[in-house]
Amino acid sequence: MSEASGTHAYDPSEEHAFPDGKVNDVLAYIESDEEIQAYLEAQNVNPVARKGYNDHGAKHIEIVRNRALRLYDLLKRGGVAFNGATDQGLDEADEAVIVALAATLHDIGHVVHRDDHSYYSIPLAADLLDRLLPEFYGTGDAVRVKAEVLHAILCHHTEEEPLTTEAGVIRVADGLDMERGRSRIPYERGGRGINTISSQAIREVTLEPGDDTPVLVEIKMHNAAGVYQVDNLLKEKLDRSMLEDSIRIVAINTSGDGERLVERIEL
Repeated sequence: MSEASGTHAYDPSEEHAFPDGKVNDVLAYIESDEEIQAYLEAQNVNPVARKGYNDHGAKHIEIVRNRALRLYDLLKRGGVAFNGATDQGLDEADEAVIVALAATLHDIGHVVHRDDHSYYSIPLAADLLDRLLPEFYGTGDAVRVKAEVLHAILCHHTEEEPLTTEAGVIRVADGLDMERGRSRIPYERGGRGINTISSQAIREVTLEPGDDTPVLVEIKMHNAAGVYQVDNLLKEKLDRSMLEDSIRIVAINTSGDGERLVERIEL
């Protein structure tokens, strides 16, 4: 993983703690697929332009996918077992494919409506997967990968409980896109809701190996409003993710103010 603008960008040329040949081929296919790229742009209209929410478009997807693969890599290095592909009789190399595809397609249901979008994402993603997966898999394995990707998509933002570690990665990675850039458009348009204000308070999110857990997530915020992103949104994502014992989250208030309401919180 390489660090760019405060985020860990997935670099196919680097060494990873998992077989990466197949996922790199899938990622190249995604980048050149006009229909998928059109969805990533179109899915931002309902949440941002019509509802005034934070970014859910192509940039959000890029960040979530980068962080999902970074998170997956760190968990693999830390010896965390993944069960989604394994339960289906798939190869270890298919774990990263499931993570990458679910991260890419998890929000496309926004083209239908912001509300309940994860449920709308299922049929739309299924259609795309039916076209994409035969490029890389035979019929049986394509069905199995599709099942795992759809499970991870469904569990990213609903009351549905993740049953696989891969789905847990998507759930947590979605909550890790919280820096101020995500709320730039609604903020510039005058939006001052709690999601926008709290996102504006987050300066940087980093993922590194932890001392006592496979993953340490460090969040730097410049005022206490960022607590909402951490203690409400991210905490809810981590809960029931199957990764609660593998990820340590620390948020630090870097404000220079003499009287800081919150200096440090830890999940």
